[in-house]
Amino acid sequence: MTRAARLLAAALIALGVLLIPASPAFAHAALIGSTPAPGSVIGSSPSEIVVTFSEGITAVAGRVQVLDPDGKRISGTPTVSGATLRIPVRRAAQPLGTYLVSYRVISADSHPVGGAITFSVGAPSAEPPKAGEAGIHRSVTLATPVTRFLGYAGLTLTAGPALFLALLWPRRRSRVAATRTAYAGLGLVAVATLASLWVQAPASSGAALWDVSGTELGQVLTSSYGIILSCRLILLGVVGVLLRPVLRGTAPRWRGLAAVAVALGTLVTWPLTGHAAASPLSAAIVAADVVHMAAMAVWLGGLLTLTVFLLRRTHPRVLGVLLPVWSRWAALAVVWLVAGGIVQAVVQVGTIRALWETDYGRLLIAKVVILAATLAAAWYARRLVNRRQVPAAGAGPLRRAVGIEVAATVVILGLSAVLVQVNPGRSASVDQGAVREQGVSQTLTCPLYTLQFNIFPAQLGDNNTIHAFVYTPAGAPLPADEWTVTSQLLGKNLEPVTEPLLPLNPRHHAAGAITFPYPGDYEIKFTVRIGELNQATVKTTVSVPAGSPSR
Repeated sequence: MTRAARLLAAALIALGVLLIPASPAFAHAALIGSTPAPGSVIGSSPSEIVVTFSEGITAVAGRVQVLDPDGKRISGTPTVSGATLRIPVRRAAQPLGTYLVSYRVISADSHPVGGAITFSVGAPSAEPPKAGEAGIHRSVTLATPVTRFLGYAGLTLTAGPALFLALLWPRRRSRVAATRTAYAGLGLVAVATLASLWVQAPASSGAALWDVSGTELGQVLTSSYGIILSCRLILLGVVGVLLRPVLRGTAPRWRGLAAVAVALGTLVTWPLTGHAAASPLSAAIVAADVVHMAAMAVWLGGLLTLTVFLLRRTHPRVLGVLLPVWSRWAALAVVWLVAGGIVQAVVQVGTIRALWETDYGRLLIAKVVILAATLAAAWYARRLVNRRQVPAAGAGPLRRAVGIEVAATVVILGLSAVLVQVNPGRSASVDQGAVREQGVSQTLTCPLYTLQFNIFPAQLGDNNTIHAFVYTPAGAPLPADEWTVTSQLLGKNLEPVTEPLLPLNPRHHAAGAITFPYPGDYEIKFTVRIGELNQATVKTTVSVPAGSPSR
């Protein structure tokens, strides 16, 4: 085994180690909110539940349901309009308690999203209904980045040899091995595409990689994801036909241009099934992604072609002519590679903080660091070429520099395969920040009544709303004649603040707002009068964190 082959094998093994433990987050359409709100307490059971995501979604048949407090399914057929999921529900036999909304949808970038939210009518249930497993099976989690990597590897194995065979191949060197590599790359892309179609079925259903039915495959093939990948397979076949004379070096100019045009059309199918399709400025991001992938395929594919086929057995004088041309091509590819990557990063990361606060940002930093090391090796190789040090003593250092470039770029491809499965920074920040079940919900009891209350969002400021409900100790609705709520910051010499709760219906009252001027622990007291003589007070403590005031 040659030094270059050993180096490439080591890089592939390292890449395998990188991919095996990866458990990327598949939730690309982040949950923004719902009506009723997650964790909220309302006065009566709704007739419809509305769930809103950060991007367009498609509901997975049979995987969207609402369970009542007894665990019975009460949902009808869901409908989707853009990023909004609407679920009709019938009235539960026992409406009081906690409801569970379980959903599984496909986001606009083709990734499955599963989750559940809860809300309560009256007091929460002692034992809320439980959702089924909504995650991605481990086998699918591992298979998805592998199929992506194989697709990228196929692109590089095709682009590099095809470029050299068409424009820069030495006359006296055999074309057979390089031609076979180019076609093997096309075949690898086709296999990776078929594997992606298969993997999408269990990714949607939540089943294991091998647990796929014909119906599920049919649903994938008729989805936008399946149609785009089917178009990719057709375009690959067209590219294979057009490439035959190109790889022999006998193709007319129009045929070569046609092959390039169809190849670019094939590249478009990658961003159309990924983050770019669901991004802001999607047309620009799709174009940047195509440029980024094409530049990477040309650069890495050309390096592989040089390392495996040309550097060792080509006459130094031929290399002296060939390498300066390739060096200029590689420099141009790197410029387009970086430009396309910058455009994508600016949009997908979203904020500077997301670079170190999200998995997407941290992976992107790792990719940039390795790319910087690769460019240093590329600069050294270009320096050798410009100094005409290719013959004799320069050939060894050049081969080592190119080998380092190859190994590093293989790892970059692996990081890219993982990166496309992780939430972009722009939506990861939404996923981590905007959909938390904020607020405080508690049940307080006394001999006279049971009181359920919710304070939202329980933050600094004057925009904190209280909703409260009163029931008999047995759980039946209990009309109240007068309510008041008192708040007092503990540990400070401040007087308590008392406000009336304004009635909305006989047993549901709400205060417009309650103010928390300082962070700390507040004692909250509810005083409820039942009839003319019966009155009781219940109290609890609510913690208000430091932070930006709510407005």
